[in-house]
Amino acid sequence: MKHLNLRMYAMVLALVCVWVIFTLLTGGTFLSTRNLSNLSRQAAVTAILAVGMTLVIVSANIDLSVGYGAGLLGAIAAIVHVWWGQPILLTLIAVICIGILMGLMQGYLVAYQRIPAFIVTLGGFLAYRGLMLAFTKGETILLPDNWLKAIGNAYLSSTLGWGLMVVGLGINGYRFYRQRTAQLQYGTEQTSLRVLLSKVIGTSALIVAFISVMNAHKGIPFPVCILFGLAFVFHFIANHTRFGRYVYAVGGNAEAAYLSGINVRGITLRVFATMGALMAIAGVVMTARVGSASPEAGRLLELDAIAACVIGGASLMGGRGSIFGAILGAFVMESLNNGMSMANMDASWQDIIKGIVLVAAVGFDMASRRR
Repeated sequence: MKHLNLRMYAMVLALVCVWVIFTLLTGGTFLSTRNLSNLSRQAAVTAILAVGMTLVIVSANIDLSVGYGAGLLGAIAAIVHVWWGQPILLTLIAVICIGILMGLMQGYLVAYQRIPAFIVTLGGFLAYRGLMLAFTKGETILLPDNWLKAIGNAYLSSTLGWGLMVVGLGINGYRFYRQRTAQLQYGTEQTSLRVLLSKVIGTSALIVAFISVMNAHKGIPFPVCILFGLAFVFHFIANHTRFGRYVYAVGGNAEAAYLSGINVRGITLRVFATMGALMAIAGVVMTARVGSASPEAGRLLELDAIAACVIGGASLMGGRGSIFGAILGAFVMESLNNGMSMANMDASWQDIIKGIVLVAAVGFDMASRRR
């Protein structure tokens, strides 16, 4: 846990450095409220996928199909709603159910047929791309201006934003109060009161700054609300439920987990099903944000999601990772994408720099494991 905390602080520092560099390169435009709001909305899709990918990687697996999988599910949502004329609610339920079935299918092949996850999901990568081309007939499907499109483009009002800020500050203060109380009660004090207070003040300042910046533009983008709702749910699942503990146990040592009575295959199946559900949500948000479903939607999105998890502290060896770390990693990746585009950097160099960042993050992880 101490390692993860240090990694989180390092990522925050890295994100700040990235923002400072691009602010200088763009003459201050990068840090405009408009751009930061757009950056948050763009990062939401990658971050939603990274939430599910964290569980997959922690369980010592990988999923290479989430990019085109999200694109396919977004296209299915557009087809069901636009071409077939079905209600939005029914469309969303259908797409999430299909996503879960896709995850169950891949999870079954990995867990029960013992086909390596790399091969299974690589096959899914190719199959989903083909299905997307077949279903859309190579056409771009435009969404009407209704609630489905609003999922990716609407904003919460400033009043609701300030209300969420108050709730966030309350939860933040209560969480550290509980931590301090537990330390005193059980005599396990490892962190001084001064350090705890600095954490409370620091995280509270981040909450206030984030809400203030979002409200200074148009409010909190709805995709960001979806992201943080999912983040809190899965943070709780990963850290405070039996399923979450079992995922870490399986990823840390599958054989020891099996001998301890954990249903390793069942956990793997549920992890991939969860990934499928989040893939569906990300696909809908992505399609709604751009206002259309295209045959090439989701291209290389899986690499950004995997990179976000690794940058955020997840180990490709399994057994280690955090939900909020992956989200922070997603914001680092999207900040690179956004900043390099605003600085008019050549596309070839953008890919080179992102590749270097990914390799450096994995190298840092492997070096830390050898200590």
